[in-house]
Amino acid sequence: MQITHIKQAIRASAVLTTSYVAGDILGEKGGSPMGDAVEYSQLILYVGFTKGSLTTAEVKVEFSEDGETYYQETFKAESGATSTDTVGIHQFSATGNYRIAIPINDKYIKVSCHGTGTVTNSLMSVDAVLATN
Repeated sequence: MQITHIKQAIRASAVLTTSYVAGDILGEKGGSPMGDAVEYSQLILYVGFTKGSLTTAEVKVEFSEDGETYYQETFKAESGATSTDTVGIHQFSATGNYRIAIPINDKYIKVSCHGTGTVTNSLMSVDAVLATN
């Protein structure tokens, strides 16, 4: 079994804003040296977060087949015979380094970040790894 693993910085360490700001788009159309993300099966985000005066920071992941229309990641919760999809937001409330693993099957991926509260002394960086196995 051959494993392909490629890493790209998509957001350099920078102060967060209170509005979502997208990092570099993963996929050929976004200028990514990785090529189309659909060639891979796994997205791993390495998030470096310094909280500063923020309440929390959030990371939103969106997917597209055409590089124009994006669909936000959702999370599924099941209870009995009911399945509920909710909007997927990865939220952080403490300074640290975090790893988010997401299965993928899309050509383009957009990762956006923002802070809630006072952004003084806050920082976030995001590196993306696309992998197959």
